Amino acid sequence: MNLFLGIFELIICFSGVVIMDKLFGKWGLYTWMALAVVFANIQITKQVDIAGISTALGNVMFASTYLATDILNEKYSAKASKNAVKIAAGALVAYIIFAQFTLGFIPNSYDVVDPGMKNIFAMSIRITAASGLMFLLSNWCDVIIYQKIKEKTGEKHMWFRNNISTIICNCAENFAFSILAFVGTYPLLYCLEIAVAGSLIEMLIAVCDTPFLYFAKKLGRSGILIEDDNETGENEEVDTTTEAAA
Repeated sequence: MNLFLGIFELIICFSGVVIMDKLFGKWGLYTWMALAVVFANIQITKQVDIAGISTALGNVMFASTYLATDILNEKYSAKASKNAVKIAAGALVAYIIFAQFTLGFIPNSYDVVDPGMKNIFAMSIRITAASGLMFLLSNWCDVIIYQKIKEKTGEKHMWFRNNISTIICNCAENFAFSILAFVGTYPLLYCLEIAVAGSLIEMLIAVCDTPFLYFAKKLGRSGILIEDDNETGENEEVDTTTEAAA
């Protein structure tokens, strides 16, 4: 059951990234990055077995952020990719802060959701800090590695730079996070098992996201629902009119 759910989540998740790009352009991908990092940090506290392998949830959602930055790198610029990582980091900080506010309020006698919220939002500072740090570092490194390979390969071999950058950064992130977040809470052997399992899953996911990257690039114009407000142009026109009248 978990395996089929994981495959279904992967298809829906990666399709969502492509759809957000098509409908809202880079603004949609910025939004996806912010949402993905929040949901992934909620999911990552849940331990599951997938095809007999023990791992933490959140792998697919985290992996979608690499797809988002790769699309930004291909269709927009390396700066756009870095901006997406910064926005996602800000969203994670906001999530941590407001989750604590949620826990701080005392429920009244009619409340029925507070126990569940405590389970969801009572995050370990250690896990959250490790997750946030490794998310920022791994995605930043992914952007840099992807761009360096692109400078060497030009428009060719998109599959190569996509897989190499994602696999390297994902595997490094898995091992670093598992050690920083779980050693001492779980036995070292189990932490390494989580890291290895997560890395194997991430390698498979990285290969699976490649067709979505190609599809996103071939879709043509992005941001079809975004209106060009052209605020600068309007202001310049007003200034010109004012000067002429004077």
